[in-house]
Formats: sequence, structure tokens, C-alpha cells
Amino acid sequence: MADRHDLAGRWVLLLGASQDQLFAIKTARDMGLRVLVVDQNPDSPGFALADAHALVSTRDVAALVSLCDAYRARGRRMEGVLVMGSDIPGVVAEVSLQLGSPGVSLETARLASHKLLMKERLAAVGVPVPWFTEVRDAAQLRGLLGRRGPRMVIKPVDRSGARGVFVVTPQSDLEGLFRMSRSLSFGGQVMAEDFLEGPQISTESIMWRGRAYTVGYADRNYEMLGRFAPHIIENGGEVPGLLSPAQRQAVNDLVEHAALALGIENGVAKGDVVLTAEGPKLIEMAARLSGGDFSESLIPLGCGVNIVAEALKIAMGGEPDLEALRPRLARWVANRYFFPPPGVLRAVRGVETLADLPWLHKFALWRKVGDTLPAITCHGDRAGVFLVSADSREALLERVRQIYETVHLDVAPS
Repeated sequence: MADRHDLAGRWVLLLGASQDQLFAIKTARDMGLRVLVVDQNPDSPGFALADAHALVSTRDVAALVSLCDAYRARGRRMEGVLVMGSDIPGVVAEVSLQLGSPGVSLETARLASHKLLMKERLAAVGVPVPWFTEVRDAAQLRGLLGRRGPRMVIKPVDRSGARGVFVVTPQSDLEGLFRMSRSLSFGGQVMAEDFLEGPQISTESIMWRGRAYTVGYADRNYEMLGRFAPHIIENGGEVPGLLSPAQRQAVNDLVEHAALALGIENGVAKGDVVLTAEGPKLIEMAARLSGGDFSESLIPLGCGVNIVAEALKIAMGGEPDLEALRPRLARWVANRYFFPPPGVLRAVRGVETLADLPWLHKFALWRKVGDTLPAITCHGDRAGVFLVSADSREALLERVRQIYETVHLDVAPS
């Protein structure tokens, strides 16, 4: 078993040193690991927390391997590589292969980062997924809506963070939306799939020896679909969620089936699931730890589990502590975001009253006074986040409301 003592003094390469990666860096250091982080941003906050850092792109495989070779020559061999919050499984697969450390295969990485290929593999082995197809032009999309309508989803096959994802109907500007979605695809490919009715669930699981240990079930909050249509913009989520024990087991079984279909036997599987009238169906799966607050805050605060620590053990060639994956708490926790209108941020009011709230675990604004705020078109356009906890869902939602009513972002149209 790879515990704190087994890992002490051993080196791990963590890809990324932004806010999304701070929890992974801290966890690795707490476990006794020596941490090398890379990022091409010289102002990355994670640099100050790591044992060593380098200004290297997290997508430059050759530069990453060369960096690891240089450290090895100095007696600092990287024994594992991990990424949190960045959708680059191919980089992790290639670097871990060069290092001789555990990691997903190149084929798994290819499937996990290409939504069309992913769906084709899942459907081929009987994993329940929405009906889907590649779409080559707006005329084809219009025909699909005529046959399958009234709503479908289109998306680039190779992007994340809701970039280029749209709900379309026969009344939509299909030509414009298709063109925009295709322009955001690295490979110029777009797919369409049925819009599934039902609550959406985010999952975070450790796969070990072919079994899924799902510790994170978050009810995804899409209360702003009408405001941002045709964009699909999520506004945080809540744990432990409203699933019954039987529904949780069905979701866990679905995640396990999908992960094995993609070749993830050991490591992390991050799922997006819709609970339909026919049972749970998988929208997509990532072979990495979540960004945002899911594995960093919602899971630890909600159930007392640090899934990042167990993922690090696997990445370093050890075994996860399955007992440590058992929930020890049952606290309601939610994260929510700020979505100001486009314009110039003139002032932020009310923040000073938040200091003494013991149930407010996180408050961060990513924009400062004087910044020009964009229109919200993807998750990266959000202006800030907060995270609250409570003993019941009712109290949780009341605290969410309280924060929104307290903090005001004063924006002047640009």
C-alpha cells in the first residue's frame, strides 16, 4: 500500500499550476511527495507551493520529457505524472509512457478527448448514451431536427468547458450556431446528440482493478439555461445530491461500464450522467480529476474524502486506500458562480460583510475593478465563485440566496 511513508521524498510531475491545480499540489506535499509543477504562465500561484517549477507548456510533450530527463540526471527521477482540471489525457499518457510510470494508454487518451470516438466506443459495447451522429453542415442538422426534434445538442468533438455547446431547435439560427461550434473545434468536427430530459449528475470515481469507487455525486445546476440559451452554462452543483441509494448504485455501475469500455482500469474516471426515465445515460467521461471545486472542495467537505490523494497513489505506482474512499460525513455543500452582464466592472459591493460566515468556505472573484467583462458563452467567462455548506438542502439553498443578495457586481455597459 502506497501510504505517506512510501511516498516520502519521491518526485511527482504535476501538469499546471493555476488555481485549479493548487489543491493537488498541496495534497501531494502533505503526502510527503516532492512536487515539480509546470505551467507557461510565469505568475502561476502554484509555483510558490511546489518544491520546483518550470515555465513549460503543459501540452508540450517533448519539452516535458526533456525536463524530466534533466531532473533525472540530477538524481530527481519523476515517478508519476498527474493532471487536475485540464483536459489533456494525451499528454499524461505520452509523458507517463516515457517515464515508465502508471497512466492511461494512448488509445484511452484518444477516446477520452474525442467525444465522437468516445460515443462510438461506448455505444458499441452497450453503454447507454444519447443517440448521436457527426454533423457536417446546417442542412444535415435541420434534417435531424425534423426527424428527432424538438431539441438537440451540438458540440465540438474535442473541446471542454462548454465551448461551442448549443441547444438547437428548428427555430434556431442553425447555420450560425453550426459555424460557431465548428470554428471552436480543434479538428473542425461537430457532433449532434439527443437532448436528454432529466437531472444531470457529475461523478468522480477511482477505478481500481476494474471496479469503480464513486465518491462524488453532484447534482448539476442548470437553472440559467433560459438566460444563456442557446449556450449550455452550468451554475455549480450540490452534494450529496438527491439520488436514492438504488440510483447511486445504477450510476456507479454505468460509470464502471463506461470506464472499462474506454480502457480505464486504474485511475480516475470523471462522468457526466443524465438520469432519464429509462435509467442513467452517460453524456461523456474524462480520464482525469475534475477542475473547479468538485474534487477540491465538494467531495472533501461533503463526505470527508480526499480523492486526489488516492489518485496520486495510483499515479505513483501504489495502491489506493479503499477504506479512505468510504464517506465519513454527510454534509450538504454547494458551489455557485457569478455571471455579470458584459461591460466594465465599476465596483464590487458587499464582500466586506462575508468575513464572519463560518459556512462560507470559499469566495473568489477572478475579475477586478476596471476589467472589461465578456458576454457569458462558456464556463471560462464566469467572474467568480463561492462555496457554502449546511445541514440540509433547504438551509443550503437559503445560504446560496444570501450570498447572491449580499454581493453586487456593478457593471457599466461598454
